[in-house]
Amino acid sequence: MIPRMSQPVGLGTLTWQPALTRPELLAAPVREALASRVVDADQVFVTEIDPELADTAAFCDAYRSPLESSANCVVVAGRRAEVQTTAACLVLATDRADVNKTVRKHLGVRKISFASMDDAVSDTGMEYGGITPVGLPDGWPVLVDTAVTERPWIVIGSGIRGSKLAVPGALAAKLPGAEVLDLAL
Repeated sequence: MIPRMSQPVGLGTLTWQPALTRPELLAAPVREALASRVVDADQVFVTEIDPELADTAAFCDAYRSPLESSANCVVVAGRRAEVQTTAACLVLATDRADVNKTVRKHLGVRKISFASMDDAVSDTGMEYGGITPVGLPDGWPVLVDTAVTERPWIVIGSGIRGSKLAVPGALAAKLPGAEVLDLAL
C-alpha cells in the first residue's frame, strides 16, 4: 500500500487535481488504466500545461519543477531472431537508461533501439512527448529504475502533451508490467 498523500508537494508552481476528476487531460489508454488497472489510482494527480512546454527541460524551467522529480518514459524495441519485444523504460530526467546493456540483457534480445516516433505513438495510443508508463499495452514490460521508486513524487507524461501526472515514486513499481531494476547509467 502506498502511504496516502493529500497533494503532490515540491513540484513547482503547478496546481494538481486527482487525475480521474479531469479525464479530458488524459489520453484514452491512461484514463482507462487509471479507472480499472492501476492500484492506488487515487494517488495519481494531473495538471494542465502548455503543450509547447511538454518537453522535460522546458517544462521544469517554465513551471519551476525540479528536474530530479521528473521521470522520462522511453519506448524501446528489441529483437532476437524473428521475435520482437517492445518495452518501456522509466528513469529520472537526470539520468539515462542503459538501453544497450542492462535493458537489452534483461529483455533477452540481441539488438535493441529506441522505437520510432511513429511506432511509439501508434502502439501506445499516446502523443509523442506525452508517452507515459500508465496505460501501456498489455504484456509490455515497464522497466522502472530504482531511483524513480525512491522519490516521494515523480512527474510523468499523461499521454498527451497538454498535461502532466504526479505520482508517488513507489506507485511506479506497482504499475501493470512494472519491473524495478537499476537502469540508469
